Amino acid sequence: MANDGVDLGRRRFLTATTAVVGGVGVAVAAIPFIKSWQPSARAKTSGAPVEADISKLELGQMVTYEWRGQPIWIIHRTKPQLDALPSQDSRLRDPSSSVETQQPTYAVNEYRSRKPELLVLVGICTHLGCSPKMHGELKPEPFDPEWKGGFFCPCHKSRFDMAGRVYDGVPAPTNLVVPPYYFVDDTHIMIGLNERAA
Repeated sequence: MANDGVDLGRRRFLTATTAVVGGVGVAVAAIPFIKSWQPSARAKTSGAPVEADISKLELGQMVTYEWRGQPIWIIHRTKPQLDALPSQDSRLRDPSSSVETQQPTYAVNEYRSRKPELLVLVGICTHLGCSPKMHGELKPEPFDPEWKGGFFCPCHKSRFDMAGRVYDGVPAPTNLVVPPYYFVDDTHIMIGLNERAA
């Protein structure tokens, strides 16, 4: 007979081994293909949306993400910081955020945000592009004895309140920019889009 001397156990082993090696080969070959679906670094800097996880962001803290090559700040403001905002209106250049290009329409409010406690800003001074530093405590500072929390730019001494609104009499001409964003859920923010795609 033609099958005399054929080791069926060995044949099954070789068949199974070939199938496993072939499967691994297909998986390895698929990795570059699947990675090609993800936006490239160039696409990310050119405007691809970025999802920010804010699940561990505590009161008074700030986290930074990058979108379009710019730092995006997400600040969890405290109640005292929010309560102090109206007291600064008379000291600000644009307290009602009337310059439309500085924020989306949903951020034209006293908090400049979708949710009062969470502020999202582009972390670049509107004067010459330095990055201001957050001084969140409501206490006198060397640069302002009436300080109620906000952002101070060390390059040319521009100041912004805890809503990113610019003080009068400083070099920065406009409020800090609010980028487009929306809440994916209670712990995630999508930066770069105003609304979820339908």
